[in-house]
Amino acid sequence: MLEELRIRGLGVIDDAVLPLRPGLSVVTGETGAGKTMVVTGLLLLFGGRADAARVRAGADAAVVDGRVDLAPDSAAARRVLDAGGELDDGTGLVLRRTVSASGRSRAHVGGAPAPVAVLGELAEHLLTVHGQSDQLRLTRPAEQRVLLDRFAGIDLQPFAAAYDRWRAAAAELADRTARATELRREADLLRHGLAEIEAAAPQPGEEEELARAAARLGAADALRTAARTGHDALLGNPDDPLGGTDAVALIATAQRALAQQAGADPELDQLAARAADLLAEAGELGADLRAYTDHLDADPDRLEEVQRRRAVLAGLIRKYADDPDRGAAGVLDWARDAAGRLTSLDVSEHAIAELTACRDAAAEDVAARAVELSQRRHAAARALADAVSAELGGLAMPRARLLVDVRPRPATAGSPALDVAGGRRGVGPDGSDEVELLLAPAPHTAPLPLGRGASGGELSRVMLALEVCLAGTDPVPVLVFDEVDAGVGGRAAVEVGRRLARLARTHQVIVVTHLPQVAAYADHHLVVDRPDGGSDGARVTTSNVRAVTGADRVAELARMLAGSESATALRHAAELLDEAAADQAAADQAAADQAAAGEAAAGEAAAGEAAAGQAAADRATASPSAKPSAAARRRAGTRRAASAGTS
Repeated sequence: MLEELRIRGLGVIDDAVLPLRPGLSVVTGETGAGKTMVVTGLLLLFGGRADAARVRAGADAAVVDGRVDLAPDSAAARRVLDAGGELDDGTGLVLRRTVSASGRSRAHVGGAPAPVAVLGELAEHLLTVHGQSDQLRLTRPAEQRVLLDRFAGIDLQPFAAAYDRWRAAAAELADRTARATELRREADLLRHGLAEIEAAAPQPGEEEELARAAARLGAADALRTAARTGHDALLGNPDDPLGGTDAVALIATAQRALAQQAGADPELDQLAARAADLLAEAGELGADLRAYTDHLDADPDRLEEVQRRRAVLAGLIRKYADDPDRGAAGVLDWARDAAGRLTSLDVSEHAIAELTACRDAAAEDVAARAVELSQRRHAAARALADAVSAELGGLAMPRARLLVDVRPRPATAGSPALDVAGGRRGVGPDGSDEVELLLAPAPHTAPLPLGRGASGGELSRVMLALEVCLAGTDPVPVLVFDEVDAGVGGRAAVEVGRRLARLARTHQVIVVTHLPQVAAYADHHLVVDRPDGGSDGARVTTSNVRAVTGADRVAELARMLAGSESATALRHAAELLDEAAADQAAADQAAADQAAAGEAAAGEAAAGEAAAGQAAADRATASPSAKPSAAARRRAGTRRAASAGTS
């Protein structure tokens, strides 16, 4: 629930705090005092559109703060944590919306900056605002279908998912059939490319290895000469009959000379060890150079083969690799993607038959779901019409009847359609039905669509009746009504107040109203007024919000009734409050009696069931082999069914 709302710099409100409580809260005030700013502030706090024109003249920004009490395991609480916010004491959520005079908007959720869209997501779990514009929305068939589905507890997501599967299968089949020639041509090109790549069998990194081999083969003579020269310098030329001095022989001479003085000086011993290491390294290097020379490939045919392979790979990379720098790996990526694409391009008779079967199966699933959806809507339509008509009777429309017409959606050219329940129907993600609310103001008048047959006051009462009937299906804890009682007066206004009070038994209800009959039913009364009586031309008009109780509340109701605080108006206001209080007390007692009766009936049913069970056990114990007669079994079954129905 909403615990507090603070509005600063918004319209005529400079700085006002609205303490909010459970039950029914009403906001009243003179026309133009700023009641609308309260609803505007709520809308801003929960993600509504920012309008710089609403920022109070002279203020840098309009700021709306709110505190909400949440269940710690609720979806709203989880969304707050996902957005980086925190809850005070585990349940308190602080929200802020700021709109600067330049139009810039910022939001904070649980102390953390957040996108404004997060406020809108929280609103889906926390609050619903009904304004006079909702009366117009109520006349739209799509909104009427949503209301019926909400009453019936219908979740459209499974049907919408089945519908999407059917449309996707139908689209794929139509695309593949219509583009058969084009797809065959593309498939041929893909097969040619795959065959070319398969024949060449490139390997990742192969082009680098071939480049190294080509470089070695192209410089084989120079490499051999360099290696042989190094070998001869280290170990001598074995083909020179005169021998000659080589590096290994010279190092060996140095090593022997140093070794002769071993032990004479530690420093010289270290140098002698280094000479021994150098002698071994030089010998190994000479041997490796000899082996390199012996194994060096200088075959011209091998060089030509390597160059041909490099040319093949270069051609594949140029034709198929999206990124030439990836080389053969890029070619293999293309081949993998092409193989997958080739599967989807299959336009053979077998492939078309499989797609057709897939589409038909999906269509049958959608049609079956559409039938079930229609059946649930028809059943709910009767129940909703009866419930709303009964509510209208209490709202000073005793002869009015609401009808909920559920009819097949006609199939139209160019729109999806299926055979549903033996007839061709248009089908969408919301099913195959059209839903329309009709109002018959009197028993012998023809029912007309709400948009044509209902006045503004009647629309207000129909919307309120719907909300009362849907209250048990609405998980949103806070309902806000912005002057939805426009066009209502007299006894009907009293009934509006009574039903808003009934809604407040299960929801927190906030109502902006001009009707004293409605305000009299409030648990908490807030007044928006101008302490200075209005603008004097030199100052900007300012409105405040204050809670009224006792004599102040009687005075406010008197003002609403007669525009003054005359003795007659005050007496009438006090009577109105007394009548509302007595009505509420009677309603509370009736609710308590009903709850007690329900508990008593449940207890009696449980006791009866237990007694029947004990009697059966006693009979079984007395005569284990005896079996109850068919008549006895029928009587026991009847008692259990009656007990279950009572509970």
